[in-house]
Amino acid sequence: QVQLVESGGGLVQPGGSLRLSCVASGFTFRSSMMSWHRQAPGKERELVAIIFSAEGRTNYADSVKGRFIISRDNAKNTVYLQMNSLKPEDTAVYYCNAPGRPGGYWGQGTQVTVSS
Repeated sequence: QVQLVESGGGLVQPGGSLRLSCVASGFTFRSSMMSWHRQAPGKERELVAIIFSAEGRTNYADSVKGRFIISRDNAKNTVYLQMNSLKPEDTAVYYCNAPGRPGGYWGQGTQVTVSS
């Protein structure tokens, strides 16, 4: 079955950096687009970044463009989210998503808190 396991979250000061990882299994990772989403308290889950399969093309939400970088290592079945210049408004639970059914598959999420 499909499994997605996120890690790398934590507490960081404004302006700091974190790298999230999502290890995938149970499907052909190299053929799948992958995405990162986040959900802040009291808000709806939103798309943060997406990376397509073969060519590695990426798209970002306007709120993170120029600060976050999504990448993938197909040999490790892992997708990353490098987050730089973090702001308090980036505080949220971050989830990775893989397609394959309505709404896709979700991991358990990893908490990112940006605070001084």
